[in-house]
Amino acid sequence: MDIVEILKALADETRIRILNLLYMETLCVCDLEEILKISQSNASRHMTKLKQVKLITGEKQAQWIYYRVNEKILEQYSFVKELLSKEMENDPQRQKDVARLKKYRELGGCCELAVKIVDD
Repeated sequence: MDIVEILKALADETRIRILNLLYMETLCVCDLEEILKISQSNASRHMTKLKQVKLITGEKQAQWIYYRVNEKILEQYSFVKELLSKEMENDPQRQKDVARLKKYRELGGCCELAVKIVDD
């Protein structure tokens, strides 16, 4: 994979936010839609770009595809892992996303159970 293509994929805030959540745990598009408050078409467009550069991988289970960060790419391009593991820690948007993910899980959110997160 070309490093320039990876950098281009990382040059979008929504894709960084998606990667950050997928670095934490495996999620499907419907999870990401609710946590990030983005449309299905928007989520799919960003996921397509992340898949093209192999930053994420997906595994089909029933009618859903569950995505996660591609660990092989993180090993090959350590700056991406550095970004996700250290640089994002103090980012206010990341903290909001992580709080929404936690709330989503506490409410039982998953593909099988549509949950709406109500912000405080």
